[in-house]
Amino acid sequence: MANWDLVFVTGNPHKISEVKSILGDSATVRPVDLDLLEIQGTIDEITRAKCRLAAEKIGGPVLVEDSALEMHALNRLPGPYVKAFVDAVGNTGLYKLLEPYENKTAEAVCTFGYSPGPGCEPVLFQGRLLGRIVSARGLSAFGWEPIFEVDGETLAEMSVEKKNGLSHRFKALSKFREWVQDTSLL
Repeated sequence: MANWDLVFVTGNPHKISEVKSILGDSATVRPVDLDLLEIQGTIDEITRAKCRLAAEKIGGPVLVEDSALEMHALNRLPGPYVKAFVDAVGNTGLYKLLEPYENKTAEAVCTFGYSPGPGCEPVLFQGRLLGRIVSARGLSAFGWEPIFEVDGETLAEMSVEKKNGLSHRFKALSKFREWVQDTSLL
């Protein structure tokens, strides 16, 4: 696949690094930090609205991302509001929310939205990673990675290479890359 130019709307330098690492030489990722109003809703609704707004502000093609953490025992909460939960109660508080429940299963969810420009309906690409919530282990630039365990390691404990080869973000970007190759739009 030829190298393509991609405007990625985010102010998070850690997401930029992961996206660049996962896409490798297939894309030149140009990060743009925009202050985008986020609606309340499902992760798909939030991502679509964010993508539409970003395309309007940029005046061209954009890629946006939204992440969620769905705890099965809590009917998939905190979902797309996980950042607010981490800010309010921290990883210890998130872990303690599940203390009364036997089921510690959770899913990390990453949804990318791509729009070819203003007025175009965004296309969504979602990746999910099944794991479980544990007491915090490891250090991470991403809020809840120290409490999300997959195969005996938290995302915070994994090497960057391992995490970038199995994460919810990796799975979503893989779907996006396949779509780009199939449609030849970029």
